[in-house]
Amino acid sequence: MAMAAVVITTFVITALYVGRDILIPIALAALLAFLLSPIVNWIENYIGRIAAVLVAVAVLLGAVGGVGWVLTHEVLNLATQLPVYKENIQKKLRSLRISDHGRFAEFSKTMTELQAELPGTPQVPTNKEGPGKTSTLAPAESPRTTNAVTPLPVQVVELKRASPMEQLGMVISPLLGPLGMSALVLLLLICMLLQREDLRGRVIRILGLGNISATTRGLDDAAKRVARYLLMQLVVNATYGLAVGIGLYFIGVPSAVVWGVIATVLRFIPYVGPWIAAAFPVVLSLAISDNWTMPVATVALFLVLEVLSNNVMEPWLYGANTGVSPIALIIAAVFWTWLWGGPGLVLATPLTVCLVVMGRHVPRLSILSVLLSDEDALTPHEELYHRLLTPNADDAGDFATAYLKANSLAALYEQVLVPALAAVERDYKSGELEDQQHEDVLQELRDLIEDVGLQPVAAVDAVDAGEEEGTVTKGETRPSVPAPCRVLILPVRADRDEIAGAMLTQLLLLQGFTAENLTAERTTGELLEVAAEQDADALCISVMRPSTVIHAQYLCGKLRQRFAKKRIVVAMWGLDDEAADIKDRLRASGADDVISTLSEGLAVFDRVAAAQATLRNAAISERLNGERGEHLR
Repeated sequence: MAMAAVVITTFVITALYVGRDILIPIALAALLAFLLSPIVNWIENYIGRIAAVLVAVAVLLGAVGGVGWVLTHEVLNLATQLPVYKENIQKKLRSLRISDHGRFAEFSKTMTELQAELPGTPQVPTNKEGPGKTSTLAPAESPRTTNAVTPLPVQVVELKRASPMEQLGMVISPLLGPLGMSALVLLLLICMLLQREDLRGRVIRILGLGNISATTRGLDDAAKRVARYLLMQLVVNATYGLAVGIGLYFIGVPSAVVWGVIATVLRFIPYVGPWIAAAFPVVLSLAISDNWTMPVATVALFLVLEVLSNNVMEPWLYGANTGVSPIALIIAAVFWTWLWGGPGLVLATPLTVCLVVMGRHVPRLSILSVLLSDEDALTPHEELYHRLLTPNADDAGDFATAYLKANSLAALYEQVLVPALAAVERDYKSGELEDQQHEDVLQELRDLIEDVGLQPVAAVDAVDAGEEEGTVTKGETRPSVPAPCRVLILPVRADRDEIAGAMLTQLLLLQGFTAENLTAERTTGELLEVAAEQDADALCISVMRPSTVIHAQYLCGKLRQRFAKKRIVVAMWGLDDEAADIKDRLRASGADDVISTLSEGLAVFDRVAAAQATLRNAAISERLNGERGEHLR
C-alpha cells in the first residue's frame, strides 16, 4: 500500500512537471476566473453573459496594461536620469570604501597576501631594495622551477552587421513565449467564464464517483475559500500600497503614487513581490539624495509595513479563510516554485487551498487535509493522551490550563479527560501500554484533576447548548442548589472508575453539593458499610470501561437490597450504541437513573437536590402547622 502511494505520488509530480506548459495557463486562467466570476455575475444581470465577460476581461487587460506601461515608463525615466544623479551615487560609493587603516583593512591585506601564496598564482616581482633604489631582477629561471604561462592564441573574427529584420527577431524572440502564454490564458479565461456551469457539471461528473452532494459541497467550499482569499489579499495589498504611497510622499521620493500602485500589484507574488516593489523606490532614493537619510527611511518604511502586514493585517483579515496552515503555505510555495517557477509561486496558495478542500471532502485524499490544513491534527483528548505519554510532566498540565482559558471545567473533563482515560484503558487492555507506564499515566491524571480543581472557576457550564434538560449554556451560571444534598460516589472495581468519579465529585462540590469519592481499593462489602455510615441522599456507581455492566449490576443490586429508599445513580461513562439495552438492564437491577456524561450527572443530582428540598420544606411546613395548632388550642 505504501509503495503504491509512492508510485502514484511520483507519477503525479512527474506529470505536473512534464505538462507544466499546458497546466500553468489552465491554472492561471482558473485563478482569474475565480477572481472575475463575481464581477461577471453582477454585470450579467444588465447586459448579458457574453458582453459581461468581454467587459470584465477588458477591464482586467486595461488594469494590467496600465500598470505595465507606468512601470516601464518609470524604469526608463529612472535610467535616463541616472547620469544626472551620478555624483550622488559616486559619493555614496566612496563612503562605503574601507579605510586604509583599521581592522578591516588589515584583514583585507592579509587575505590578499594569502591568495598570492596559493599554487598556480602568477608571481609579481617586487622591489625589496626600498624606495629610491633599483631592484635587480633575477635572470629567467629554468622551466623546471617556474610556472610557465602558455599564451592564448589570437583569432580574428569578422563581425557581420545584423540586418534590421534580424535585429527585430532578436528583440521579439524572447517575448514570444510570454506572449503566447498570455494569449492562451486569456482564451482559456474567456471560455471558462462563458461555460462555467458546464465546466462545473463536468468536474462533478468526473470527481463525484456517485456522491454528487459531497462533490458539490467540496467545489462550493473551494470556490468560496479561494474567492475569500483573493478578496482579502486584495484588501491587504491595497492597504499596503496606500501606506507605501503615503510614506514615500512624506519621505520625498518622486512618483510616490506610482510606487504605491506597483507595490499593490507586485505583492500578489508571495514572499519576493514586496521586495521587488521596494527595489525601485530604494534605488531612486539612493540616486536623488545627497545623504543616507532618504534611502534609510525608505528601507525602514518597507520593513515596518511588512512586519505590520504579515503579523497584524493578514492574521486579522485572512483568519480561517484559506484553511491552510502557515508552514504548509511556505512548503507549498517552495514546492510549486520548484515545479513551475514564477507562476507556481503565484499559484501556490490557491492550489494548496483546493488540495485541502479535496482532502476534506474526498475520503481517499484525507491525508492532504491532515498535512496541509490549519485544523488540529489531534483531537483535544488525543493531544492530552499524547502529552501524558511524553517524558515532560508539565505538558499535560499546560495543555489543560490552556484549554480552560476557552472552555469550562465540565468541558475539560467531559470532552478531554474522560475520552483520554478511556483511550488509556483501551490501550492497556490491548497490551500497548506496560504496567508501569499505565500506572504512571493514571497517577498523572489524578494529579492533573487535583491541580485543575484547585484553580478558581467562576461557574460550571454545560458542555454544549441544548444538553439534557436542567443544564445551562456556556457563559451562564447554573442555579445554586436549593439545599444541601450529600452524594457518595462508589467506584465499581478499578482505578479508572475512581478517577472518573473524582471528576464528577469536583463538579458537584463546585455546585454546592456535599460529595465524596471513595477509593477503588475497597471491596463491595466495604463500600456497603461506608454507604451505610455516611447516610448519603444519593449513591452514584462510577463505571469506566473495560469495567463491564455486570460489575455495575452486581453492586447496584447489593445497594438496592441494603438501601431500598435511597436514590441510586449508575454512571456508565461513554456508553456506545448499546446504551438503551444497558440502561434497561441497570434499571432492572435497581438503578433509578443511568447517566453517561458529566452534564447528565449534574442535571440528575440537581433534581435529587430539588426533591430533597421539597421534602424538607414539606416537613418543616407540617411541623409549623402542628405547632400553630397546638398554640391555638
